[in-house]
Amino acid sequence: MEHAYFQLQKLAVGYDGRALIHDICIEIQKGEIVTLIGPNGSGKSTILKSITRQLRLIGGKVIFEENNLQELSYKKLATQMAVVLTERMKPELMTCHDIVATGRYPYTGRLGVLSREDEKKVEGAMEAVHASELGSRDFNAISDGQRQRILLARAICQEPDIIVLDEPTSYLDIKHKLELLSILRNMAKKKNITVIMSLHEIDLAQKISDKIVCVNGDVISHFGKPEDIFKEDTIRKLYGIDNGFYDPCFGSIELPKVEGKPEVFVLSSGGSGIPVYRQLQKEGIPFAAGILYTNDIDYQLARLLAAEVITAEPFSQITDALCEKTMAAMKACKRVCNAGITIGYSNRRMEGLLRQIGIET
Repeated sequence: MEHAYFQLQKLAVGYDGRALIHDICIEIQKGEIVTLIGPNGSGKSTILKSITRQLRLIGGKVIFEENNLQELSYKKLATQMAVVLTERMKPELMTCHDIVATGRYPYTGRLGVLSREDEKKVEGAMEAVHASELGSRDFNAISDGQRQRILLARAICQEPDIIVLDEPTSYLDIKHKLELLSILRNMAKKKNITVIMSLHEIDLAQKISDKIVCVNGDVISHFGKPEDIFKEDTIRKLYGIDNGFYDPCFGSIELPKVEGKPEVFVLSSGGSGIPVYRQLQKEGIPFAAGILYTNDIDYQLARLLAAEVITAEPFSQITDALCEKTMAAMKACKRVCNAGITIGYSNRRMEGLLRQIGIET
């Protein structure tokens, strides 16, 4: 059995000697990306601050390469762990280059003088986050997104074995969110650096993480692979969602369906119905959808947004009973919308239904 590289053993974290979360038992392998998710105020930042020694542990241990993290010297820890937290830094008279260069200080002498090799690593870290042009800029005069990239460059410059980040994508636009997460993925998979972070964007957490930690209440509710965590019921309970849906297929949050008797019947397949479903929802029009095979991508969204969905098992022939049910549903609606249904061998009887209501195939 592979030995865990980083372990939280019955960890209890909190403030002023009072544990907010206890019995945290997590094992992380080297080079894994582990993401903490959960609602605001659930304790994600508290856990991250505790494992980086920003906060005193209430109980338990953090084991790093078989060493108790609490027993490592701060200098030793600084060469092995880099930290990017959400607190706003406001250094006086420091350029972005100066900020990144502080990542090399654990490796310099008492005077903190950078060697030529150190300077090369500073420049390389800034290039890695596409921030070379910011080197001479005042750190306090750049945007939040640019600051986040500079702080990540500082962490990269530190050449850590573990990097811990608290909501690193918070101030970034879509392009730079993806860019930053791509950098982290490359660090983990190409340089074997372990990444532990918190994210609000659960769709991104699902795509980038090797393991997910669900934080809510006074214990860790779930820990495991994304495919085991990102299920409709698990995410609904974790975030207390009672005003919409989480869709594990798309990794998206959906607003509640429009309730009521369907006014529009939507015929579709292969994704053609999705924009129509969303438009009808925006307009507050209840609709029905069918006949959808349960392995069709349209079905995945229709089951959440449609007032009624008529379904068939994958690859099965459409039966007389289904035809009758579909015809009755279409006649009960004010209009029928053909969003682009594809007729094949299994659903060829749809041609007859369309002809009956005057829609050409």
